[in-house]
Amino acid sequence: MNKLKTVKIAGREIFPIGLGTWNMGDDKEKYTQELNALRAGLEAGVQVIDTAEMYGNGNSERLVGNAIELFEREKLLLVSKVLPENASKKQLSISLDNSLKRLKTDYLDLYLLHWKGSIPIEETIEAMEKAKMQGTIKSWGVSNFDVNQMKKLLNLPNGHNCVTNQVRYNLGDRGIDFDLVPMMKENRKPLMAYAPVARGDKLGSALTKQQVLLDISKKYNVDVFQILLAWSIRNGETIPIPQSSNPKHVIKNVKAVNIELTEEDLKKIDSVYPEPSVSEPLALW
Repeated sequence: MNKLKTVKIAGREIFPIGLGTWNMGDDKEKYTQELNALRAGLEAGVQVIDTAEMYGNGNSERLVGNAIELFEREKLLLVSKVLPENASKKQLSISLDNSLKRLKTDYLDLYLLHWKGSIPIEETIEAMEKAKMQGTIKSWGVSNFDVNQMKKLLNLPNGHNCVTNQVRYNLGDRGIDFDLVPMMKENRKPLMAYAPVARGDKLGSALTKQQVLLDISKKYNVDVFQILLAWSIRNGETIPIPQSSNPKHVIKNVKAVNIELTEEDLKKIDSVYPEPSVSEPLALW
């Protein structure tokens, strides 16, 4: 692991780029390739692997469970997410047990509320804290919470025990830089970023065609996606979780940790993708 590039989360210093698994585990014809892609990332030093009960109705968790069998469990930071309708005192433990069975492990390092639903967040916190006491999770957090939801959460009893918020964040979706990112930093909560390379540039920002990004990628002899990942980890407080079913792409993603963007690089990027000057709605999915 590159000692200069780690992120602290849940009391651990971990490799700053993780593995996302959305839409993985469903296609039998792609299964072996997806399995190899996840294992390639883990073999390259990745520790964070993110999944959810919602992904393929558990198929993603089953894939992850098979992928991590060959690795030392205690070195990984295994993340899964509970659906909001399952985040009650009665149902959360059932969902958690089912996820653990699919993942073939007896604990999660991090369990996230996938998004805010109708169940009171106070009840979800209570259920998360109970799971912590029972040892089935090491820590808990949330996903898709905007700045106001995070402020409310952190002011609730035991709300400060939330260790992260997983949101959509990339150069084309950096609205949270106005308020949510500063608030997370102030409270010493690292961010987890899904879609950090804009889903292979399928989210409409045309990042791979932007000349500034092409010039910077040429400077470092890498591709634009690696520059996007290097940008996302620039402050040491964000864990991007790019998803790829291609082992070669996964290795490229991991190697982005070695790119040191200069102040000049960052200013050029900001000139095309400026920091937001007003609050913006949270980007979702």
